[in-house]
Amino acid sequence: MSFLVVGLGNVGREYADTRHNMGFLVLDRFAGASNASFTTMRYGSLTQTRVAGRDIYLLKPSTYMNLSGKAVRYWMREERIPLENLLVVVDDIALPLGTIRMRKQGSDGGHNGLRSLNECLNTTEYTRLRVGIGNHFGEGQQIDYVLGAWDEQEEKLLPFVVDHCLEAIRTWVLLGVNEAMNRFNCSITDRNN
Repeated sequence: MSFLVVGLGNVGREYADTRHNMGFLVLDRFAGASNASFTTMRYGSLTQTRVAGRDIYLLKPSTYMNLSGKAVRYWMREERIPLENLLVVVDDIALPLGTIRMRKQGSDGGHNGLRSLNECLNTTEYTRLRVGIGNHFGEGQQIDYVLGAWDEQEEKLLPFVVDHCLEAIRTWVLLGVNEAMNRFNCSITDRNN
């Protein structure tokens, strides 16, 4: 049984530590915890790891956010990943930092990466893990905010947020989307109380 976990982000050094690259950050940490390293492949960087005997492919598309669907469609076909075994990790300004929401399906919510996936896969019925990055920006400042670097307070919280995401992904692989949603659709502060 194989799974594909996709982290959405933008390639390039200038985007490396930005809020919009939350998906890449989560996958980098997942790969590091498994001693796996990414290799540049067609449409992205790919690595493979295992959780309890299940193969997991981790993909960071190199197509930029608004063309992510092309990379995901290609690797789903290449590795014969069924739609129910696809998980997309994405940043979400509608959620505060420290909160995650796993969903079985849904709209793109204005996110260009999800919009591209919806178009290329011709469906919205795939699991996504929305990771809150907050919305502390003024009118007309959204692009600067999401493409901006983490501030000092956010950087202190990031390791806990990412660990929360990794636990949610492992639970999704091992026990399914419903169990993962029940356990992890909360903020890290709620879960620790």
